[in-house]
Amino acid sequence: MIIGIDHGYYAMKTPHICFPTGLSRYDYEPYTMQNVLQYAGNYYVCGTGRQTLMKDKTANDNYYLLTMAALAQEIEYRRAERKGKIILAAGLPLAGFGREKTAFRQYLFRKEQPLCFRYENEAYELTIEDVKLFPQGYSALALHPEYVRDEPSVLLVDIGGWTVDLMRLDNTVPNAATCRSLELGVIRCIDETMEQVRRSTGLSVTDIQIERVLNGNSCSLDPKAKEIIQKNGRSYTERILSAIMEAGFDLRAIPSVFMGGGSTIVRRHVTPQDGLCRAFYLTDVKANAAGYERIVGQMCAR
Repeated sequence: MIIGIDHGYYAMKTPHICFPTGLSRYDYEPYTMQNVLQYAGNYYVCGTGRQTLMKDKTANDNYYLLTMAALAQEIEYRRAERKGKIILAAGLPLAGFGREKTAFRQYLFRKEQPLCFRYENEAYELTIEDVKLFPQGYSALALHPEYVRDEPSVLLVDIGGWTVDLMRLDNTVPNAATCRSLELGVIRCIDETMEQVRRSTGLSVTDIQIERVLNGNSCSLDPKAKEIIQKNGRSYTERILSAIMEAGFDLRAIPSVFMGGGSTIVRRHVTPQDGLCRAFYLTDVKANAAGYERIVGQMCAR
């Protein structure tokens, strides 16, 4: 079985599941087994908020543990066997792909086989046969080749939790020399908005509330706080567009594909005055994971 996982700073994604990267360790059994991973004699509650930012995802075992939770949730969604062989398909940011590839593959592909754990009190025994790694963002286009077809040059803008990754495609082929990574991800926007709401209204809103308002979803919140959040959404969009231009990409001349968790925010706050040449929005945050899986499936079918 092939399972794609996108190890984001803000959330873990599989083709069908998305949950925050928060992880809390307990020595004893928690009051509920919902979202609880049992591994090596410890209990871990997965998906409670988001963890402290780690630029090096291999610095501790958190993402390895979250990988187990993601595998369990995806297997449960598919109603597949909890004992079997897995090809794990994952990704890394465009700008650091070559530098980080070997270490991240070793991190996920350990000698411990089969991988035995329990999730929500169900036992799993999974043998990881291989780990395939692909560039984030570009892999998602495997699902939507029409976005780049017939265009000589297209800019890929992947707005993730911590970074905004940029890469130009020329005749549908990635131009590695154009890769850029800007530390302007959604986490920055949410944290700054949370502080501004607190200063202006005295309210301590949650990141989930801010995210809902930014994405245009309903939320019971003070109107003034909502107004501040919406203004910050426009300000954040302006900052991203400006940073992209400063990085050497002319959005008025090159069509662009916006994807990742922040693409919905940008889509809601882009105006005709921004003068974008042509913009596509791939707002499914699980697209990277599905793209990894699609590519591995095609490789195995050859």
